[in-house]
Amino acid sequence: MTTTTNITIIPYQKAYQVHFERLNKAWLEAYFKVELVDAWVLGNPEEAILKDGGTILFAAAGEEIIGTVALKYMAPGIYELTKMAVDESFQGNGAGKRLCAAAIDKARELGAGELILYSQTSLKAAIGIYRKLGFTELPLEPGKYERADIKMRLLLR
Repeated sequence: MTTTTNITIIPYQKAYQVHFERLNKAWLEAYFKVELVDAWVLGNPEEAILKDGGTILFAAAGEEIIGTVALKYMAPGIYELTKMAVDESFQGNGAGKRLCAAAIDKARELGAGELILYSQTSLKAAIGIYRKLGFTELPLEPGKYERADIKMRLLLR
C-alpha cells in the first residue's frame, strides 16, 4: 500500500487535465451526479480555475496520478478549495490530507487570507480532514451548489 511518504504533490500541467477530469468524475458519479457546471469545469480547467489566478495540484504515487485539488480565486484574499478527489484504490492512505494541506500552503503562497469550501456532511472522511486542518463551519447560502449542505472556512492570517 502507498503511504503518505510515497506521495508527491505536483502542480498542474496541461497533460494532467485528463486526470483532473477522471478523478473528479469518478468521485461525483460514486456519490452524487456530474452537474453541468462540473462537466464544464472538469473539461476546461484552464478557463474555469487557472485563468483568474487559481491553481490545481495533484498527488502522485510514483508515476501514477492518484488525487487532485483546486483553488479557485473568488475575490481578493479569498480562494475556494474545490474539486478534491482521490482515486478510490488510494483512499485512506493520507493522500486527501496531503492534498488539502498542500492547497492550504499554496493559498498562503498566493496571498490568501481565507479559504472557503462547500461539501456534503455525508462525506465523513473529507469533513474530518477539513476539521483537523482547522476549517470551521459557516452558514450555507442557499443555491450555491446543489449537493452542498455545509460551508466551511479557514482563516490563514
